[in-house]
Amino acid sequence: MEIFKEIEPLRAYLQAKRSAKLSVGLVPTMGALHQGHLTLIRAAFSENNLIVATIYVNPTQFNNASDLDKYPRSLEADIKMLEKENCHALFMPSDLEMYSDTQYLKFDFGDLDKVMEGRFRPGHFSGVALVVSKLFNIVQPDKAYFGQKDYQQFQIIQRLVTELKFPVELRSVPIVRDQTGLALSSRNQRLNEADLKKATLLHECLVYAKDKLGQGEEFDLIKREVSQKFKEDEGLELEYLELADKMTLGPLEKNTHPNQGILLIAAYINGVRLIDNMILDQ
Repeated sequence: MEIFKEIEPLRAYLQAKRSAKLSVGLVPTMGALHQGHLTLIRAAFSENNLIVATIYVNPTQFNNASDLDKYPRSLEADIKMLEKENCHALFMPSDLEMYSDTQYLKFDFGDLDKVMEGRFRPGHFSGVALVVSKLFNIVQPDKAYFGQKDYQQFQIIQRLVTELKFPVELRSVPIVRDQTGLALSSRNQRLNEADLKKATLLHECLVYAKDKLGQGEEFDLIKREVSQKFKEDEGLELEYLELADKMTLGPLEKNTHPNQGILLIAAYINGVRLIDNMILDQ
């Protein structure tokens, strides 16, 4: 695996590969890799000749400096995992390489970045859009792969690609879960064994909400019931549970069209923030 820390050598490497008509798949990550990330790598391999992974903890998408400082980092282990998967190239730039000054561009996605994650993490999606734009410009991939767990992020990136006319196909790869149903996440590394057991409540509540919607129960009542489940343990805090249109992320009062809705949840497990979702027709 070739490792690059600077933009121009990576561009030169990719230009040489493209001259041989190799298609390029991009897997952007912030490191602290797990099986969910490796599923993205494998999905990329199924459709491309050359796989480029990135590891970069992007500061502009953190609206909380403490969260940025605490974000798990395991670079040596990440490199070994990527090598084992036969990834062709890894781009791991410094902040200075990605941001030459402090005059950052700002993005506005209308209603799409004002709800859920956008509501509770102001500026987050502008930072995501900025770094993804940079990566698309640097790598110029044919296809790019993202996990379904960050569902709202994927919708933002789809709009970014449409608005800026990036010639890249996007792929959303289904959530990878452990045997308890907990969605795999880099932030899970910050949880001890007891907290990991508590974290399964996110998936349990999604399953509960989906079942209740199927039985015709009003969503407002479901939200109150889920909120009560989180109040039963002082280490848990529900930030939101929403039923939304899976294309626009606009709120739904009930699941009137089974192929239209998605449930999204965010919660704190002893101070560690986790998200999850469930598409209702899957």
